Amino acid sequence: MAEVSMCNSNGAAELSPEEERVLIRDIALAAGANSKEGDEFFLITQRWWQHWIEYVNLDQQNSTNEGSSVLNNHSDSVSSSKRPAGIDNSDLIYDSASHDDNISVEIHDSLLEGRDYVLLPQDVWNQLHSWYGGGPPLARKVISSGLSQTELAVEVYPLRLQLLVMPKGDRSTIRISKKETIGELHRRSFEIFNLNAEQVCIWDYYGHQKHALMNDMDKTLDDANIQMDQDEPSKSTLSIAGGFPASKGASRSCSSEISQARNMTLTYRELDNAYGISCVSTRGSYGGLTGLQNLGNTCFMNSAIQCLVHTPEFAKYFREDYHREINWQNPFGMVGELALAFGDLLRKLWAPGRAPIAPRPFKAKLARFAPQFSGYSQHDSQELLAFLLDGLHEDLNRVKQKPYIKSRDADGRPDEEVADEYWANHIARNNSIIVDVCQGQYKSTLVCPICNKVSVTFDPFMYLSLPLQSATTRSMTLTILTSDSTTSPFPCTVSVPKHGWCRDLIQAVSIACSLKTHEELKLAEVRNHQFHRFLDDPCLPLSSIKDDDRIAAYKISKSSKNSLLLRLIHRCRPQETGSNGLSSQWNAFGVPLIASIPYEDSITRGDIQREVQKILLPWFGGDNLIQDTDGDICADYVTDSPKTNGCPSKTLSLKFSLQMADKSNELIDLSAKEGKSIRVATSSAPAVVYVDWSRDLIEKCSAKYFENLPEVFRYGPVSKKARTEPLSLYTCLEAFLREEPLVPEDMWYCPQCKERRQASKKLDLWRLPEVLVIHLKRFSYSRSMKHKLETFVNFPIRDFDLTNYVGNKNSTQRQLYELYALTNHYGGMGSGHYTAHIKLLEENKWYNFDDSHISLINEDDVKSAAAYVLFYRRARSNDNVLTSNGALPIPIEPKSEPFQT
Repeated sequence: MAEVSMCNSNGAAELSPEEERVLIRDIALAAGANSKEGDEFFLITQRWWQHWIEYVNLDQQNSTNEGSSVLNNHSDSVSSSKRPAGIDNSDLIYDSASHDDNISVEIHDSLLEGRDYVLLPQDVWNQLHSWYGGGPPLARKVISSGLSQTELAVEVYPLRLQLLVMPKGDRSTIRISKKETIGELHRRSFEIFNLNAEQVCIWDYYGHQKHALMNDMDKTLDDANIQMDQDEPSKSTLSIAGGFPASKGASRSCSSEISQARNMTLTYRELDNAYGISCVSTRGSYGGLTGLQNLGNTCFMNSAIQCLVHTPEFAKYFREDYHREINWQNPFGMVGELALAFGDLLRKLWAPGRAPIAPRPFKAKLARFAPQFSGYSQHDSQELLAFLLDGLHEDLNRVKQKPYIKSRDADGRPDEEVADEYWANHIARNNSIIVDVCQGQYKSTLVCPICNKVSVTFDPFMYLSLPLQSATTRSMTLTILTSDSTTSPFPCTVSVPKHGWCRDLIQAVSIACSLKTHEELKLAEVRNHQFHRFLDDPCLPLSSIKDDDRIAAYKISKSSKNSLLLRLIHRCRPQETGSNGLSSQWNAFGVPLIASIPYEDSITRGDIQREVQKILLPWFGGDNLIQDTDGDICADYVTDSPKTNGCPSKTLSLKFSLQMADKSNELIDLSAKEGKSIRVATSSAPAVVYVDWSRDLIEKCSAKYFENLPEVFRYGPVSKKARTEPLSLYTCLEAFLREEPLVPEDMWYCPQCKERRQASKKLDLWRLPEVLVIHLKRFSYSRSMKHKLETFVNFPIRDFDLTNYVGNKNSTQRQLYELYALTNHYGGMGSGHYTAHIKLLEENKWYNFDDSHISLINEDDVKSAAAYVLFYRRARSNDNVLTSNGALPIPIEPKSEPFQT
């Protein structure tokens, strides 16, 4: 195969994909070995990086399956990926840049490394940028972090501080590293507002309440506990009070807040009243609103920890003197180290303050005793939870010497007698706060299919793993548009195989929109009102289409040899702020269109003009095109306005300014010299035409044609209507308790037949714990495949009634539970993200715990298809006494202030 030499924008010879791969690998290795505080790393969008990975001939699927590094795995097969275009970081930043000169390009608040972006050392970024160009560059500094401040981390989100000078009201917003000093903050504030240093002091107004005077100039903002507000994770508020500015400065219009007063003795009543709004603040009367830093794919651990920490019984137990119950000699435990690490972490999370905690000591203990959780790979939150509960139980087991007890056969004895005997035997060996709170008991009945031998046992459980119905399909919403616009754009939702291909989507949409034999579908992803990519490859996996993508499906006539495909992009001039005039810049708006024009020998500019007018005619409610006295094309348009521009009344001129891009991206004005022919490329490449709209035409047009496209799948809280249709938690529980034969790999040894039999097994709940943990089995595994079930489960938040599911009919107490916490899993296998929804019982409010970010949520938002592990607490009228299962009652004191460290 001949090697083609190309040149990049700098004029240098372009390297082959393999040469690029090797060079970037070597640069990355060298940069990684010499990283130090103060170095710069650059964010780059995951989409572009993934494209480049495929281009340099790295089979990502093979590298993922084999567990090898992306830059070290190389396939000998020839990559089919095209060379990426310029680097495009628009996915990571807000559409409009801030007007504040002190703020650089702002990135979105909820970005995740590995899902939305990757971090590249400066040398790697420089090399890629020299090859591909693009941007914008998003540089971030390396800072020291961790408890010992010896670990390095990239500060992706520097502090965004809001500054408001009172009473004048000047305001500004700045980005500043948390490693900068208070003195540097003062200096920058003086510079921004032109203030005199001798007459100024700065207050921390966290949570809209005055907190602390910032006067230690050598202390860093990190040490001063300056964080961004949890309800608005991108902002925090400071108040500047002091003398008059040295000169009058322009007021900065930005969403920030600082305060200036006329003298040092000013009372802050006005400012305090202005911020009297309740918001998320851990410096208030309630604790427990402290986040956990993500140490690198540790969201699975953070979500489980937060749920346990916010279990009221555990919060009380570990904030008191639990050390006396540590079992230092238990061979099944961790010599108390896991309990001590968890207790220390719980106390920090409940202590006053709001700085997110880095759970490094706890993770180190976890990795020591459970090597499967070492490193920084993603893990199953439920597996971590199961290990943690069992490990804490063994560390806190009150039984120092476990007696050997042989279980007796039921031999026809009453179930109540046998159940109590089994439970007493269990408590004789296992007695801890974990057993008191989380362990229950179920009845297991096995029946031999040959001799009908019945075996009844009563076994303890820590949580219930309930099966879900497998979801093998995926719901996708597209917008259907016709080339002649005779039908208004309409959304179309289809069901396709979850692991299908683009051809499956095209087939499903073709049926749904009644595609005719002479028509074909063109699918395109639309972003920022322009075509981002076309989904032409029938073998493109549907997994490449994300839930937040916006897809348009265009019904056009089947292309022939003598037809030109047009891609129409609408543009208008926006109204300039504070002016009656229009901007000189054209901005894309609306939804782009696709049309096909047949031709014989040639196409003129007028042909394209008339085709565009024909397509857009229905947008104005017109029926047909007519020609006015000046030769302009008009549309029948119902209006009461008098005759204008030579058109008869009840008509509207459809004279558009059309610009077509040629091969060199130069624009050709199609409005001039309409009779001039256009050279049509023999490669049948589509032509890009910009349709420039006047403000008058936009006002006359139906607004429905300019609406934004819907997302492929709106993931989040499910509507009330949808919640009545999906799988119920009661249905999952019934499936768990249903009688079914054992699988062949798990045959039961029948003591009467003296052989292994495929017996039938029936489970019944017998004794329920104070805290009932329910695991929804979303993940399924086989030898070659791993799947996540995205079934929405309708689970009750309160009045979860299990009375009818308890086999012990002697109990007259109703078994009612209330939800107080749950973990969520978003995304697919191995690349998803965990969060937790937790109800603070003292406040009776729900919060979302997303690693270090905490935000208030509505109760209606708690339910979603991402729910994974549910935490229920027994509902009871008297919350002051907790009765343990078979053990002595545990006194619960009236609620006290958070534990003081």
